Amino acid sequence: MTESVDELTIAANIVVQRIYAAPSLHPGYRVLVDRLWPRGVSKEARSWDRWEKELAPSTPLRRWYHHEPERFDAFSEQYQQELLLPKRQTALNNLAAQARNERILVLLTATRDLAHSAALVLACTLAQIGYSE
Repeated sequence: MTESVDELTIAANIVVQRIYAAPSLHPGYRVLVDRLWPRGVSKEARSWDRWEKELAPSTPLRRWYHHEPERFDAFSEQYQQELLLPKRQTALNNLAAQARNERILVLLTATRDLAHSAALVLACTLAQIGYSE
C-alpha cells in the first residue's frame, strides 16, 4: 500500500483519495463514498462521476466511530458486516460492475485520515471481492 497525504493506493486500479485533492492525480471513475456532502464543495463544482452514499457506514456506526483511530479495528469489522447486508451488496456489486469498464476506480472521501477511513475499508472490500486486477 502506497500512501501520501491525499491518497492511498490499495491495488493497481483502486485508489482512495481526499475529495479536496486535485482530480488530475488519478484520472478514472471517481466515486464519492461519504454519506454526507463534503463541506466547502459546491454541487456545481463537483469533480466526481457518482455519489454512492448507500455504501457509506450507517449513521449510528459513523457517529460511534467519530474518526478515533483506536476504534478503527472495531469500526472496520462492523462496517464490513454492514457491507454484507443485501441492499449494500447490490450497491457494491453495481459499483464494481460499473467501475470495471474504467482503468482506475477512485474512491473519494472528505476524511482527513485516509488510513483510518471508511473509504479504505470499502476499497479493501472491493479488492477482496475481485474488483482489482
